Amino acid sequence: MHLFLLILFIKAPGGNLKTIQEINQKIKNGDAVVVTADEMTSIVAQNGAKKAAEEIDVVTTGTFGAMCSSGAFLNFGHSDPPIKMTKTFLNGVEAYSGLASVDAYLGATQPSQNPEIGLHYGGSHVIEDLIRGKEVELIADAYGTDCYPLKRVETSITLDKINQATMINPRNCYQNYAVAINSTDETLYTYMGTLLPKFGNVTYSSAGTLSPLINDPYFNTIGMGTKIFLGGAEGYIISEGTQHATENERRNGVPVSASGTLMLQGDMKKMNPEYIRGATMPKYGPTLYVGAGIPIPILNEDVATRTAISDEEIICKIIDYGVPRRSRPVIRETNYKELKTGKIEIDGIEVPTSPLSSYKRAKMVAVELKEWIEKGDFLLTNPVRPLSSKGNSVKPLEISKPSVLVKNIESKPVIMAYPGEKINDVAKKLVDNNINHLPVVDNDGKLKGIVTSWDIADGVAKGKSKLDELMTRKVVIAREDESVDIIARRIDKHNISGLPIVDKENIVKGMITAEDISRLIGENLKDENGGESI
Repeated sequence: MHLFLLILFIKAPGGNLKTIQEINQKIKNGDAVVVTADEMTSIVAQNGAKKAAEEIDVVTTGTFGAMCSSGAFLNFGHSDPPIKMTKTFLNGVEAYSGLASVDAYLGATQPSQNPEIGLHYGGSHVIEDLIRGKEVELIADAYGTDCYPLKRVETSITLDKINQATMINPRNCYQNYAVAINSTDETLYTYMGTLLPKFGNVTYSSAGTLSPLINDPYFNTIGMGTKIFLGGAEGYIISEGTQHATENERRNGVPVSASGTLMLQGDMKKMNPEYIRGATMPKYGPTLYVGAGIPIPILNEDVATRTAISDEEIICKIIDYGVPRRSRPVIRETNYKELKTGKIEIDGIEVPTSPLSSYKRAKMVAVELKEWIEKGDFLLTNPVRPLSSKGNSVKPLEISKPSVLVKNIESKPVIMAYPGEKINDVAKKLVDNNINHLPVVDNDGKLKGIVTSWDIADGVAKGKSKLDELMTRKVVIAREDESVDIIARRIDKHNISGLPIVDKENIVKGMITAEDISRLIGENLKDENGGESI
């Protein structure tokens, strides 16, 4: 039965011209013809897929980008007397210790516990430091048992001092991905990098034509057990990655959005820091840059055609990250040829584009893997089972207690001011209505600015007489369909006490303040405790 499944799997659509075993024999003999994925694009364009399938044996792929869902299992060895670690810190970064006595999993995105360091150093940096051979401080606490009496350990480790350091990355090598832009009036700090306001820039994260899963979009040649290049050493695909999706729209066979993913495994002790780098996305947090490459055996004409896909044929969507929702609006479609030019046109305006991944290092991965194969140092593997190519979709997290939206908050009639009003009249509105903020609007009710009681006092002190001389014109706003949780974070982020609520036409509908949110939280706590406040 197992043999039948294996033969069925490696018989890719189109009828095989060769097998993995035959290709491996050519590798051993030094006769295998190996090219990188970008080279294959040109070869097929010139000679056709049929001839390319006959002449080319292996196509190597590569990617080098931020892969947050990464980490490592570490075994530190037993101390004397022994300890059962319950809290473990490496250079001040916590590793999860709920495994066994001296095992821990270090997540790449875990930030430092030191508030002075914060998001600038995390698990990804510890992983890189270990691979570079640096000493890392280990502090572990325990509750103590008869067989594990020690309650605290403070020491230093290096990669060669510990027993195992196995990289297990739950989700790497996304098959295509979103392209990010920001429609709001403020700079956003995201896992897609820093997004400038008002469509100020576009960021993307893919190697395009070199990207592994784009070159085998239906997983015809790769699966569980496929040997790969991971971090400068041999690694393996151990499963589909988390959030592996197969049911998304495709163009030229390739999904136009985030789809397939891989769970990868490799030995950190053999890795090269050139291909594993700790990094921090500004004001977002740590991430790990991972170099990964997969060899694609050219079994037949269909596989040759797939590996010849060009940047222009890889379609992707520009997504507005200014909308803080799980499903964000699509601004337009593009392709990697256009993105790699460094600019793109949106609504008649030229917007700069920049990659978060490194094409240069992705090419280094593909070239080094090619050299390993040509030297006979790397043989291909028959997967033990295929990866799922259909039937997988990503489910959302269902929240039993949905977030309260801004439009659901009971609001008093909004008091507004107009740019031409005198300061004394505006001050009277603030006092008469016992409020501290006034949105400033035009005759159609559209937001033009905001003024606070402090602004009025400051204006009077400086001898100003009209509102438009002192109002704040760049206003942080709240939308009616936004969650109150998001507004609370926005208030904290900008150190302000209130925001105008506007609709899609920028017409002011109300105000939401820090006091409103505090009152809402208090009411929710009271409801949860049977009417008793806490």
